[in-house]
Amino acid sequence: MAAAKVRAIIFDIGRVLVRIDVGRAMAGLAENVALTPEELWSALEKHPSWLDWQEGRLTPRDFYLSVTKRFGVTLTFEQFTEIWNRVLDPQPILSEAFLAPLAKKYRLCLLSNTDPIHVAHMESSYDFFRFFPHRIYSCAVGVSKPNPLIYRAALRACKVEAKNAIYIDDIAAYAEAARRLGLAGIVFHSAEQLAEELTALGAEAGNFRA
Repeated sequence: MAAAKVRAIIFDIGRVLVRIDVGRAMAGLAENVALTPEELWSALEKHPSWLDWQEGRLTPRDFYLSVTKRFGVTLTFEQFTEIWNRVLDPQPILSEAFLAPLAKKYRLCLLSNTDPIHVAHMESSYDFFRFFPHRIYSCAVGVSKPNPLIYRAALRACKVEAKNAIYIDDIAAYAEAARRLGLAGIVFHSAEQLAEELTALGAEAGNFRA
């Protein structure tokens, strides 16, 4: 049986399109608390408000107040926002030469567990967002990976069936969650590897060397 035609390619953002440096952001916050950057990040992820923050049930100011109260951080909201966005490296991983050809042939979509502060910063900072007319953020849809509902939201946005879509993520468990729904799943390691795997799945890849 012939493979289903690829109509949509869905990308995670962090460590696929944008490099992530948690230490850089946490170092800025840890200057104000008696924790190492690593300890602070671990404590944030385990904090009861974390999932609410990722799934849009906390406003940016509510999250800021929660963090500053919990850890005794003495920063203004504006200072906190600037430090929080330091996690996002300004230089994208995939080039325009890679993404532009894909955008002409396929429906491109972003699918990310992320928060409103990062969304606002990314959409105003990275040119590659113009290639992605469909954007599914956990903080906007109220659910996060690996919940099947967030993948289905991306498929609805692209108006495709799972068999006609490819999902790309740096986290193997999230790619596997997509496969369980019938999408092709790729675990991202490099632009060259991604180009090879897209080609193997019947998609025309962009120029990973540019």
